[in-house]
Amino acid sequence: MTMSHRKLPRPLHLLGAALTATALLLAACGGGGGDGATGSAGTGATTSTLTEGPITGFGSIIVNGVRFDDSAAAVSDDDDAASGRDRLKLGMQVEVESESVSDDGSGRKARAARVRFGSEIVGPVQGAPDVANGRLTVLGQTVEVSAATVFAQSGGLAALHAGDVLEVHAQYDSASAAYRATRIELRGSVDAFRLRGAVSSLTASTFRIGGATIDYVALSPQLPATALADGQRVRVRLAPTQTASGVWNALAVRSGQRGVDDYAEASLHGTITAFSSAAQFSVDGIPVDASSAVFPDGRDALAVGVEVEVEGPVVAGVLMARKVALEDERHGAATREVELHGTTSGYDGQRFVLRGLTVQLTAATVFRGVSPADLARSDLRIELKGELAADGVTLLASRISRED
Repeated sequence: MTMSHRKLPRPLHLLGAALTATALLLAACGGGGGDGATGSAGTGATTSTLTEGPITGFGSIIVNGVRFDDSAAAVSDDDDAASGRDRLKLGMQVEVESESVSDDGSGRKARAARVRFGSEIVGPVQGAPDVANGRLTVLGQTVEVSAATVFAQSGGLAALHAGDVLEVHAQYDSASAAYRATRIELRGSVDAFRLRGAVSSLTASTFRIGGATIDYVALSPQLPATALADGQRVRVRLAPTQTASGVWNALAVRSGQRGVDDYAEASLHGTITAFSSAAQFSVDGIPVDASSAVFPDGRDALAVGVEVEVEGPVVAGVLMARKVALEDERHGAATREVELHGTTSGYDGQRFVLRGLTVQLTAATVFRGVSPADLARSDLRIELKGELAADGVTLLASRISRED
């Protein structure tokens, strides 16, 4: 999504007939501009702005510190299927195409034209979660959970069990070969599992993504092995039942290679997936030229797997960085602040609901221009800042301000 990931591909092409499979793999692009870009071929950068990252608040949606008005935005999933704004949830990896970002003194804002969202994994928990170390295995992939991971259900990691089907929104860390979860949702029955990752151990009939062995020989029309290569990023849809030998049968294989149209401005929040030097690297598969960038946190910590935020225009598919900042939890960002705007409901003296999320007051909550008793009013708009509680569901309010 993040460009957070992300990791969100542009409309992906189904790898179908053998004669066209290779061409489709090469042509398919990821990232986000796609057919939603406002510019035209050959005219250079579009006048719009591209922002990718996890949703860290609502009012309408907040991504990478920018408050986007999504009231008129076209919302779709990463298969480009139209969706509603109500599908957008805290912690989801999204890609936002918008007008230029401005700051009126109350924060960075823009009007969103298009929002795409998507997850990395839909599949079963395998084995008992490692609660002490914040790890679990889903569909053969290692998933890391942190204080910033949002859970859609109560109980957090400790409430999950082997066999539970999860949807995992995450950023892939190629250094640790693990998915850093930003949101985890418990799913009911699904018609297919889904997985995005890099091909390894390719044979004429199978390949692996992490710990999952995938049989693609039964695809109709059959996909030739020459259309795939070790290291190539793909997105696969899988039959939801393993074979007796522990193999997953592929229902579809699509390109997972990321790419992006030219933009006048882009903000990319993701992990470094390839690294030549501090001046030349890739973030979530998107090439970055940082030869003229400033590094407010220094250059020495940059390496594969480090989470960064990169800002600058996109020219010929390369993000020409003006600034590269560290966003990695290993460099001090142990939690992610959440920001919400709106009216409250259900106030009971300690808790209330805001934008569909349960908020808990604490002894350290600061009130500005509003009192605790005012939270019972349905006509009062507030701005709230807080952090996730240990359960990954409740927000602990740090500051509540009146918003006129």
